[in-house]
Amino acid sequence: MIFFTDRDLGAQIFPQILREAGIHVEPHDAHFTGAPKDEVWIPAVASRGWYILTHNERIRYVTVEREAVLNSGVGMFVLVGKATTRELAHNFVNTYNQITAFADAHPRPFIAKVYRPSPVTDLAQGVPGRVEFWVPLPD
Repeated sequence: MIFFTDRDLGAQIFPQILREAGIHVEPHDAHFTGAPKDEVWIPAVASRGWYILTHNERIRYVTVEREAVLNSGVGMFVLVGKATTRELAHNFVNTYNQITAFADAHPRPFIAKVYRPSPVTDLAQGVPGRVEFWVPLPD
């Protein structure tokens, strides 16, 4: 399974932590120059069969971006909450088994949220977060 990180997750810390955990990750800047609009790069990433990771919680509410996800047939995971890039990456690693199980169990397209554990101190102890549908809602 290959995960693509968009620009808001950065090109260094987040991908590095995932790689160190043995997760295949492709950062935005390795494939796109500048800042192409989401509706441009989303279908390109979808055509490669990759899953998208983002911290952009607004994507569900921007019609052209949400439609790019749904029309391209991609699976997108939104890492939610106010946290550092490092914390988001560690939560992704801790929650990796739930994320891959979710991806295997649900056909694309979808947008799912990845939450950190509560209390956040559990993150340092390796407690996984949870994964929930966001768009489209299951029947």
